[in-house]
Amino acid sequence: MNKLEVLSFSLFFTVAACGFASASSSAWYESQGGRVRLVTTGTADQAGRIQGVLEIALKPGWKTYWRDPGDSGVPPQIDVNASANVAGVDLSFPAPQRHDDGYGQWAGYDRSVALPAVFTLKSPGDKALIEAHVFLGICETICIPVQTTLSVDPASDPDNATDAELVKTAFAALPQAERSDFRAVTVAGDDETLNVEVAAPGAPDDVDFFVAGNQDYMFGPPTRTEQNGKVLFSVPILDRPDTIPAGAGLHYTVTGTTGAVEGLLPYP
Repeated sequence: MNKLEVLSFSLFFTVAACGFASASSSAWYESQGGRVRLVTTGTADQAGRIQGVLEIALKPGWKTYWRDPGDSGVPPQIDVNASANVAGVDLSFPAPQRHDDGYGQWAGYDRSVALPAVFTLKSPGDKALIEAHVFLGICETICIPVQTTLSVDPASDPDNATDAELVKTAFAALPQAERSDFRAVTVAGDDETLNVEVAAPGAPDDVDFFVAGNQDYMFGPPTRTEQNGKVLFSVPILDRPDTIPAGAGLHYTVTGTTGAVEGLLPYP
């Protein structure tokens, strides 16, 4: 082997090693207002679940949305039907902020964000390939729909410490489970309004409430009041199913001075 062949051979393995080092994450997909990629821990647990994140890196001045944006916007969505040995994915959301851009109120993020995801395998002991079709909106003065497929072979680099730390940090940033001194409960209302009372430690002025519509429920921006030391939110019901559905209920998040919690409210 001559010197040129040795150099080419060495360069090949250097490039291959660099690609292998990031194999538990997808390539970045570049868009006008930012970029997105999928990162995983690479290894499934005994129940056949692989943790990951949908990482959304936003350029300054751009925004993206919570699970229910509000007046406008496209919530992040992942479809894994084209994957091999992946039964489904559950996407979670850190606590959003409420914004009013002059066109309407919306719930989401005006900074880069990592959305935790749990991929469930059909056969836990078998190899999985993730083909995640991603659809989300990122906006400045106009909204740009981001639609792409992110591919990951989790087994290619199961011990990538950088990817594992990113996933761990994202899951740690999620709202905690509701508790008796930090939660939302429904109070009497009517067919056109969801009324909730919110308990939260810290300053009452810091409290905010977010609810996500599903099962054909749609909600408008909440109105906040304080009565007899209680923080109340009244949320217009813009649309609802003909009958109250079965199921767990409506996802909600409460934010306050000390952080955020999440839980489920019964369907109104």
